[in-house]
Amino acid sequence: MLRVAPSAYRRHAARQRHPELRSGRAKRDDQLIPHIERVWDSNLRVYGADKVWKQMNREAIPVARCTVERLMRRLGLRGARRGKTVRTTVADRSVPCPLDRVNRQFTADRPNQLWVSDFTYVSTWQGWLYVAFVIDVFARCIVGWRVSRTMTTDFVLDALEQALYARRPSDSENLIHHSDRGAQYVSVRYTERLAEAGIDPSVGSKGDSYDNALAETINGLYKAEVIHRRGPWKSMESVELATLEWVSWFNHQRLMGPLGYIPPAEAEANYYRQLNRQAAIAA
Repeated sequence: MLRVAPSAYRRHAARQRHPELRSGRAKRDDQLIPHIERVWDSNLRVYGADKVWKQMNREAIPVARCTVERLMRRLGLRGARRGKTVRTTVADRSVPCPLDRVNRQFTADRPNQLWVSDFTYVSTWQGWLYVAFVIDVFARCIVGWRVSRTMTTDFVLDALEQALYARRPSDSENLIHHSDRGAQYVSVRYTERLAEAGIDPSVGSKGDSYDNALAETINGLYKAEVIHRRGPWKSMESVELATLEWVSWFNHQRLMGPLGYIPPAEAEANYYRQLNRQAAIAA
């Protein structure tokens, strides 16, 4: 039997009957909890305390990070946690590779300066699936993606075609496309398509994950925030729908630490807004 002092019990009972007698912190917690649950739910339930806190600050809801962490712990809300990465690269030694034009420097001063590509795998009840992404390095924006049952060149070409249609890069932008030494990315058809689009190919060194680190980071986020968190997966259609939802959320809502905790689309909009402002001043 738990021993409780009579005065403590009477105080607790009085607060239950009259909520206005509760402490200021308890009242404030009741105001914050719906906001914390809303932010967590509206961001695919993948945010931890840090990003929930950042989003609440963006919404002008004043709260300390430790308070968000404490209340999320009380509510049993946890963010997605990344697991170990699995290597999917199968190099084709018979095919000559382009030079490494990136040298692990995954930074860009503008959109359509550097794209990185890679793919990952997903287990379903119908067998293995493969998901390819094309990412614009400037704001980590996903500009192309594709789900396939096979690891063919057509599969990664489809993701590239989507990126080309969405971005329509011009020759004057000197766009570089970087990938690992996977057979799909160094194939003749893939490199020819890059050349047709006026894009310079770049390939990292074999067997070194750091040479395509940014693309592998995006793959890791996708696996942690979608695949591992919402599985098991029954079909290709369910994976495609979930990926479509995640890519849209990732580009337009997900707060990115390297960008100053703003979404990729907002970072690109800020860039073009500043560019137009400078052009107007110059005119």
